[in-house]
Amino acid sequence: MDWLTTSWGGALQIAVSAVGVLAAVIALIRLNGLRSLSKMSSFDFAVTVAVGSIVASTLLSDSVSLLDGVIGVAALLFSQRLIARARADAGASALVDNTPVVLMVGKRMLDETLQRVRVTHDDVRSKLREANVIELSEVHVVVLESTGDISVLHGPDGKTLDAQLLDGVEGGDDALQELAARAT
Repeated sequence: MDWLTTSWGGALQIAVSAVGVLAAVIALIRLNGLRSLSKMSSFDFAVTVAVGSIVASTLLSDSVSLLDGVIGVAALLFSQRLIARARADAGASALVDNTPVVLMVGKRMLDETLQRVRVTHDDVRSKLREANVIELSEVHVVVLESTGDISVLHGPDGKTLDAQLLDGVEGGDDALQELAARAT
């Protein structure tokens, strides 16, 4: 029955740890910058999840001290800063980031790609609705981003898609060619 209750000492330890770790996380995020909790890359997402896990462990585990938790969060955020710099300066993004991929061109869903990346037609339709697409003729392309988010690039008929938006996107060149062929 101990798993249903706690002692006053245990409750106080959790409360003090919560205040301490929250203050430390806020301070570290302020020092590290806005990118700290972003989802700009899969590595950023992993850091965000790991920070949450460390915070939870610090609050609820007797074996993890407040200082251990703060050091763990600081190490993760410092690593994130180093990886972000390496991605920009040394071209390490190929090692860290997933490549975004085109899932849909115009009204046509790319079934082989959807199957390979494990995204369903229903997933894509949901994102189309979320993007306020009311006619499939508005859709230029749908992209599965490196973060796992799905982006819908859409606009009125006759409006062309800027090719720069598909730089580095798997299937981007083919999508641009298909869209250009449809426009003529």
